[in-house]
Amino acid sequence: MDVDLPRDLDPEVRADLVAREKAYCQGLQKAGTWVHIWRCVGQYANLSVFDVEDNEELHRVLWNLPLFPYMTIDVTPLARHPSDLAADDAGA
Repeated sequence: MDVDLPRDLDPEVRADLVAREKAYCQGLQKAGTWVHIWRCVGQYANLSVFDVEDNEELHRVLWNLPLFPYMTIDVTPLARHPSDLAADDAGA
């Protein structure tokens, strides 16, 4: 997810958007939907892993991001690899 907020965005609007984004993100983390989030060093961007039932749920999650209108998002579906040691822990 790459974020590109307009430089002339009102500072109060920006602060509100960022605060709502953080609260939404943390709520999804607590629910187990947003499994991992990593900052891309030197960028206003992140790499994230979601655990969702299907594409529709992911679509809903992403479209509800307060910063969504200012984001470019690339989605790569993932599946467990059979050689992953952690796959044994998950009963896969």
